[in-house]
Amino acid sequence: MTDQLTKAAVSPETRRRRAEYPVIRTVPTRWADHDTYGHVNNAVHYVLMDSAINGWLLDASQVDIRKLPAMGVVVETSCRYFKEVHFPQEVHIGIALERSGNTSVRYDVALFTDDETPVAVARFVHVYVDRHTRRPVPIPPEIHQALHQLRATRNVS
Repeated sequence: MTDQLTKAAVSPETRRRRAEYPVIRTVPTRWADHDTYGHVNNAVHYVLMDSAINGWLLDASQVDIRKLPAMGVVVETSCRYFKEVHFPQEVHIGIALERSGNTSVRYDVALFTDDETPVAVARFVHVYVDRHTRRPVPIPPEIHQALHQLRATRNVS
C-alpha cells in the first residue's frame, strides 16, 4: 500500500498547478462535511465539484441553465485524492475543459486548499439531454459559448 501511495504522490496529477485552471471557484467547508475519520468526507468533494461547475455555467453563460431546453446530466466522475481537507479550510476548485463533443463535455477539475498543489484531481462529464425525453441532444449554444471561454483561456505549461 505504501508503494501505491508513493506512486500517487509523484503522479502527473500532483504536479498540476492552479495556474493551469482558467476558472477557480472558492467554496467554504462546513462542520457537517466532516466524517468519523476527522476529514471532509470524499462524497463532499463531488458535491463541491458539481456546485462549482454548475455555478460557473450559470455565471459564464449568463442564462439560468435550469431553464434551458437541454440539461447537463452527470454520467461519469472519478477522483484521485492526495491530501485530506479539514473544516474550516476553503476549497479552491479549478475548472478546465478536457474535451467537448456534440452532446457531452468532459471537465478537468482540481481541488486546492492552502498551496499550489492539488489535494485531489477529478474528471466530471456532462451529457446534455432533452429536459422532457431525457434523450441526448446537442450542447445548447449558451453552454458552447461558456465552454469557449474555458478553451480560450487554458494555460497549460
